Amino acid sequence: MARALICGGARTPFVRAFAEYTELDTIALGVIAVRAALERTGLRHDAIDAVIWGGVILPPTAPNVGREIVLDLKLPPRIEARTVTRACASGLQAITDAVAAIERGDADVIIAGGSDSTSNAALTMPETLIRKVGPVVMGKKAGIGDWLGLAAKLSIKNDLLPRQPRVAERSTGQLMGEAAEDMARRHGISREAQDALSVRSHHRAAAAWDAGRFDAEVVPVTLPDGRVVSRDTIVRADTSAEALAKLRPVFSKEGTLTAANSTPLTDGAAAVIIASEEAAARLGLTPLAAVRSWAYVGVDPADQLLLGPALAMPRALARAGLELGDVDRVDLHEAFASVVLCVRKALESDAFARERLGRDRAVGAIDDARLNVHGGSVALGHPFGATGVRMALTMARELHLTDARTALLGICAAGGLGAAAVLERP
Repeated sequence: MARALICGGARTPFVRAFAEYTELDTIALGVIAVRAALERTGLRHDAIDAVIWGGVILPPTAPNVGREIVLDLKLPPRIEARTVTRACASGLQAITDAVAAIERGDADVIIAGGSDSTSNAALTMPETLIRKVGPVVMGKKAGIGDWLGLAAKLSIKNDLLPRQPRVAERSTGQLMGEAAEDMARRHGISREAQDALSVRSHHRAAAAWDAGRFDAEVVPVTLPDGRVVSRDTIVRADTSAEALAKLRPVFSKEGTLTAANSTPLTDGAAAVIIASEEAAARLGLTPLAAVRSWAYVGVDPADQLLLGPALAMPRALARAGLELGDVDRVDLHEAFASVVLCVRKALESDAFARERLGRDRAVGAIDDARLNVHGGSVALGHPFGATGVRMALTMARELHLTDARTALLGICAAGGLGAAAVLERP
């Protein structure tokens, strides 16, 4: 079986939605990231076998974002492409799909990535409008009488006003932040602990930027008006627990989640080059990391919607033949600071291990020195489809630049999904 290696990549700076990237949709952002990944690795275009792209907010008229990226970059038309969606784990799904294809021998070189633009999300109309208008619009013999009759049936309030987008579960109607709030109460996670984790995330992300750690990952983006975005714009080096304590809860009057300890809506893209060991050597690519194992799980969305990583991470570790204490770095998606703290608490619990994992004792504790060493989504932002790729790229470079040998990724996702992967030094 071929061994698949992460051989570099690139991402855009991540920015708050409806700000700098308003005129750049998810395809345009993906094009920027892939172009930079190709330029920085020097990969020949004729060596690419496929593009696998992750996305959540897909353009209605061009949902196969991966294929549109191939065409916009004028890469060889023979390169096949597909777009995968697994909510916030879509980017990691693209990577593991690419690794699996290379291990099977189906491809030698694949570009895996993800992007999302909340700023360009399509507004949906009520289903009642479609049901009333559809027969007339699609009817070949519709006349003036049909159109006049349709106009009489339409209600401005019920049929003609676009629906407000909500990050909510279809099955329960619960907002994701409300689910995170419920989990915080259930696990006894305090507001102070959430704010402290958020402050640390910002400080570590700012320190990584100041130390030049992200320079080789992030490509500056020139905007249509000529301005250049060269760094993640959400990171705040000067934030403090005192400043965060002044903010009001956003999902419940008596709650603990605020705008500062939750991820903001974000635009951005990330891409990595994945190649077989033989192809990497032949093409002169520099291997950064190998994907040793991965796991995806589902939990009941009506129970603890975002607890999936607490089940997926132990499964990925077991498939890699590792224990949590063996891992040098842990990168856990900060959808909300409370979710990170809940997952950590679950992993430390003997009762959780027995009831949910079939283990005799807890998985173990993650010490702060190993966790999200360069910040996380609270500070960096969270373009849904790009986050898994961002995490993998940063941890692959961490293994390449330090003496760390393994890294564990964990991601929660809508629908009660959890994802995890183990990276190792090649």
